[in-house]
Amino acid sequence: MNALQQEIAELIVDTLNLEDVDAANIPVDQPLFGQGLGLDSVDALELALALQKRYDIRIASDSKDARQHFATIASLADFVTAQRNACAG
Repeated sequence: MNALQQEIAELIVDTLNLEDVDAANIPVDQPLFGQGLGLDSVDALELALALQKRYDIRIASDSKDARQHFATIASLADFVTAQRNACAG
């Protein structure tokens, strides 16, 4: 797990008050929704707001790619990196 993935895992745990989950123990390729971590659509909204605030990025709620971006910690980290690079460019 790289530094950004660790930050995002901690953000997920803190934002969603996942008391029984240790951020360091969430596999970066584990699905965040459904059978994986078990998050739901309300969690997705809260997480999107937290990500936007923390990383100063925009997440379009109507984006057809949003489901892919929010699939795993690794995909979220890739998305945040891409958004940062787009804003810096």
